[in-house]
Amino acid sequence: MAKNSDTKNLGLSRRSLLKSGAQLAGAGLLPVALARNAFAETYPALGTFPAGSAGASVFVGLTTPLTGTYAAQGVDERKGFELAIEHLNAGHALMKKYSPLTTKGVLGKQVTLGVADSEAKPNTAVQAQTRFITENKAVMIAGCVSSAVAVALNKLSMREKVIYLPGISGSNDTTGKDCARYSFRECHYAYSAAAALAPELIKTFGKNKKVAFLTPDYTYGHSVTSSMQEFLKPAGWTTVTDQVAPLGTPDYNTYLLNIANSGADVLININFGNDAVNSIKQANQLGILQKMKLVMPYISPFLSKQAGPELMAGVYGTTEWWWTLSQTNEMAKMFVDEFKAKNGYTPEWGAHAGYVQVALWADAVEHAKTFYPPEVIKSYESGRKLTTDMGEVSWRAEDHQLVRPVYIVKGKAAKDMKSPDDYFEIIETVAGAGVMQKPDAFGCKLGSAT
Repeated sequence: MAKNSDTKNLGLSRRSLLKSGAQLAGAGLLPVALARNAFAETYPALGTFPAGSAGASVFVGLTTPLTGTYAAQGVDERKGFELAIEHLNAGHALMKKYSPLTTKGVLGKQVTLGVADSEAKPNTAVQAQTRFITENKAVMIAGCVSSAVAVALNKLSMREKVIYLPGISGSNDTTGKDCARYSFRECHYAYSAAAALAPELIKTFGKNKKVAFLTPDYTYGHSVTSSMQEFLKPAGWTTVTDQVAPLGTPDYNTYLLNIANSGADVLININFGNDAVNSIKQANQLGILQKMKLVMPYISPFLSKQAGPELMAGVYGTTEWWWTLSQTNEMAKMFVDEFKAKNGYTPEWGAHAGYVQVALWADAVEHAKTFYPPEVIKSYESGRKLTTDMGEVSWRAEDHQLVRPVYIVKGKAAKDMKSPDDYFEIIETVAGAGVMQKPDAFGCKLGSAT
């Protein structure tokens, strides 16, 4: 389809604008911004483009669980997005470190954020984001704590041709078989978590261990369990039971009794959010934690705060980010200080993922020099090296997964905590490239941008 001139949107002909521009230029009065924009080319209508970016501001829509089993992580994620939007609109120094071309806003346009409660339910999230797209002409949609939501919004983003940024999503499927040309995931995931964590577990606990899994019954849970089994099997770790429970299970006793009687040496609990807290507390009540080592492959930073260091001391897991990085990294310190000043607590995983997703989106749009989705996608896929508080990262063009480090953490005992938030120590930072599968290993077919 042929490109059309931007001047049509202003009700001016190209000839008349050239003439008036020449007159202004001759008088030394042609503004730089007009000179740049007047002769720029636009693109055919697609998704919410150009309606969503025609005015002085653009709208982005966030759906995240503000109630339910993943509410704590969802609220944290929302606050990270909110801080990022504030920093974007103000041209904050931290945002400029992530997105060097940013001045104020994105391409000079202020960003407005709409927020809805997804309840960690795919249908609820899709309905809310559909409203943001149709009613608010969202140029970008974002957010999730459930991978089932991420997969559903991947499909919506393809159908509506609107960029989507997952927040917390651990399933291999999100950038695997359910990947989407319009979706870009920042956080680590099941395969990379397992590839990073398994060698540490084998080194610490030895070979030939019997393992019991407690798995939430949806794409994230099954993805993490299968990846952990894959990387532990060569060292003789065998699965003696895999107890699969629905998301939001209030009573884990039946599942935990089966685990207690399984003869396992290690309990690998795949649960996240409030489900992780409930299942760990109930496991402790049944005496399981006294006879089995506990591992949380995809660990929620809120977990120690809610379960307590007494239960989490010595527990191994991986996390997207941990605030003690601020002790050695300037950007991480800026983020922690800014977030804490605004919200009154130390940021967790969700807040960091939300902030970084927005910042890297701004960088992609600024480099594209347009909100036209296919050009923004090309910018993401360019392989450009990006500066973050996790070090240098880049987007993998083949599946839209960020190549980034995985942090292995270990829970601290109460006596070793130096502050009320000092729940974990980072025992190893594993480079992302070495723990990622080949781009086509999980059946990713991104689809067309147009």
